[in-house]
Amino acid sequence: MARKTSKSNVLAYPSKKPARTAEKPPPGSGVPRQDDARVMALDLAPGTLSPAMEAYFKKCEEKLGFVPNVLLAYAFDNAKLEAFAAFYNDLMLAPSGLSKLEREMIAVVVSAQNRCFYCLTAHGAAVRVYSGDPALGEMMVMNYRAAKLTKKQRAMLDFAVKITNESWAIEEEDRERLRRAGFSDRDIWDIAAVAGFFNMSNRVASASDMRPNAVYHRQGR
Repeated sequence: MARKTSKSNVLAYPSKKPARTAEKPPPGSGVPRQDDARVMALDLAPGTLSPAMEAYFKKCEEKLGFVPNVLLAYAFDNAKLEAFAAFYNDLMLAPSGLSKLEREMIAVVVSAQNRCFYCLTAHGAAVRVYSGDPALGEMMVMNYRAAKLTKKQRAMLDFAVKITNESWAIEEEDRERLRRAGFSDRDIWDIAAVAGFFNMSNRVASASDMRPNAVYHRQGR
């Protein structure tokens, strides 16, 4: 989806929606209204998008109704945006022995370990939508061990957590445990790749104080 283009063939992507202003809190709450209108804390000038990325943003608008802020954050550099989008789409949407829901569950469980506000919000919403179960989304965010999961899914998430917290301690027994649970070696690769990707993404999102689109808070509830 993300193809390379020459620098002479790029288009600027204008923001279509004005930033929303924070609402006033209820009288007496003493807490400022939380506002996720901005994209991130870093002041990076918007770059130019290749025709492929311009079309990708338009597709997001058509299918989702908005462009995810993570894409807008990367849009200061088209090459980085294309690389991020291509890798994300391959990991999360391409054919795999893991369902799309299971891949989103990995994303949330990893993000919970890293306390990444952006990814917990965005991918917690995806779990709610794919599963049709708001409670499952909340459990993935708070403590996946509280959820009713298959032994196979529990083994998958335990492995993702170990990758996140102590990848240096993974041994053949950890991989063998996944095989006994029913995963192929290709599945194990996919679990590791998704977990690894979100460990990277979590750190970039936290370092830049990336903010999730407000619509995520309401999805799947």
